[in-house]
Amino acid sequence: MGMEAADPIMLSALQHYSYCPRQYALIHIEQAFAENVHTMRRNAVHERVDDPGFSENAGARIERALPLYCDRLGLVGKADIVEFLPDGTPYPVEYKHGPKRQKHHDDLQLVAQALCLEEMTGKPVPRGAIYHHSSRRRREVQLTDVLRRQVEETVETIRAMFVSGKLPPAVNDARCKECSLKELCQPKAMTSITKLHEMRNTLFQADEQEGS
Repeated sequence: MGMEAADPIMLSALQHYSYCPRQYALIHIEQAFAENVHTMRRNAVHERVDDPGFSENAGARIERALPLYCDRLGLVGKADIVEFLPDGTPYPVEYKHGPKRQKHHDDLQLVAQALCLEEMTGKPVPRGAIYHHSSRRRREVQLTDVLRRQVEETVETIRAMFVSGKLPPAVNDARCKECSLKELCQPKAMTSITKLHEMRNTLFQADEQEGS
């Protein structure tokens, strides 16, 4: 299932790719998905913000499940919460089910939302937040130029990978423990096969060198 250069990229794809390129490819290229306790907890957390609507709080307009797009980068998706401050500045808030801790892949997803909001509203979005449901706490994220460049670079890499249709190698590290696609991915088996091929190639190269 190839992807044309102009096809939009889901905002969630940036989070998946930043966490693990193979996870991204399995979900967005192979269309494979599986549930585990972590995905079910995440779904339960998002149920409270997945119904579109708005409210007012301390002078801020709060939009839930707001559709987002960025034509410049070809991004589409939605924001869990966007708080529009009294001056109209958007403040995106992404809900996550775990405890409060910094995760770079979550930050990239938030920055991508900010880039969409900037294009849609014409207003700068300097900050946003990750709401960590387990600890009931927010972690504010400064949406820096460095993070913005990383989002643009990730979009380019994702688009190239989608067009190629190639599945990245398995990582087989700590990320695999909580991944819902562990059984589909088979990281241990795949890395063993990769190592076996590398050993065979090394042996063949050694035989060729001895023969010459």
